[in-house]
Amino acid sequence: MSTAPRLTIDLNALVQNWLKLKEKSGSAECSAVIKANAYGLGIEPVATALTKAGCKTFFVAMAEEGARVREVASDARVFILNGIFADTMDVITEHTLSPVLGNVDQVALWATRGNGGACALHVDTGMNRLGMDVEEALALSENKSMLSRLNVKVLMSHLACADEPTHEHNTLQHENFRKCMSKFSGLKASFSNSAATLARPDFHYDLTRPGVAIYGGEALNDVPNPMKPVVTAQSRILQIRHAKVGEKVGYGAEAELTRPTKIATISGGYADGFHRALSGVGVPLRGAKPEGGNVWLEGHLCPILGRVSMDLITVDVTDVPDQILQEAKWVELFGKNIAVDDAARACGTIGYELLTSLGGRYQRSFIG
Repeated sequence: MSTAPRLTIDLNALVQNWLKLKEKSGSAECSAVIKANAYGLGIEPVATALTKAGCKTFFVAMAEEGARVREVASDARVFILNGIFADTMDVITEHTLSPVLGNVDQVALWATRGNGGACALHVDTGMNRLGMDVEEALALSENKSMLSRLNVKVLMSHLACADEPTHEHNTLQHENFRKCMSKFSGLKASFSNSAATLARPDFHYDLTRPGVAIYGGEALNDVPNPMKPVVTAQSRILQIRHAKVGEKVGYGAEAELTRPTKIATISGGYADGFHRALSGVGVPLRGAKPEGGNVWLEGHLCPILGRVSMDLITVDVTDVPDQILQEAKWVELFGKNIAVDDAARACGTIGYELLTSLGGRYQRSFIG
């Protein structure tokens, strides 16, 4: 048996999450964002499961990701959020992908070389990241000649503060989006990510675009997460050792033991995306959970000792009964007992980052 950490991915739970979001979407079509290798879970199995569940539209970041989706979802609409460049045109046209056009240069390129393929228009309504300015979008709405060569299907924008549903910036962006909608009246409108799908039905329009909530992550701040956990990450116990009061643990010798301690050394580390910032000490900028992270071992929450290193993590298992330690082989890093977002908060980040940075050494297995 390998000592590599392992991921168990519950596709049944993933599908149930998407179906919940589909129900929340009301009359709007519910798509799925499966960029970044489906948030670390694997594009092919996720796209296959969601296609069987009835999902007909996918969003990815890059053309190469879209080509992977097309291999398992031949009839789906696949939108490329990062748009197009001259050197990505071949992949997009070969696999019948639909670019999300975010500036006037991309609009001109698709009008010239898109061969009438479907596309979407992205308007930046207040995030200053991707998309045409509102003024550019309004000018394009008057350019009937250009629009006649584009085959635009969707007008979309992205919310900066959807995780806070009452944030005033949502209102500003919504006003800008509606201004553009009034000039592109024949297009489907898409304005909702996971958070807005759950909490802002007035933002649903024609097409919702949930992402992290499909994978069980928190989309909204300060409310219970209604989604089912999808991913369980586990690490193998390599060794149990006994250390004395006053001894040090890990790099930098910054963790000093205040009691006789049983230490479990487990396989995995920051090379596997289990961030060094989860370390019990040595991360001065982390304020969210200064004591660091934990693992779950047979009903016991066990704190990480010292620094997370590249391939190894040390854990205080002093309070775990010896009988359990003698039989235990694996600990949970996050999953059904430690929410992925709780693990992320322990290192001052978000569940999105923890999921999408899962390394290639995990042994992945799928339920469903």
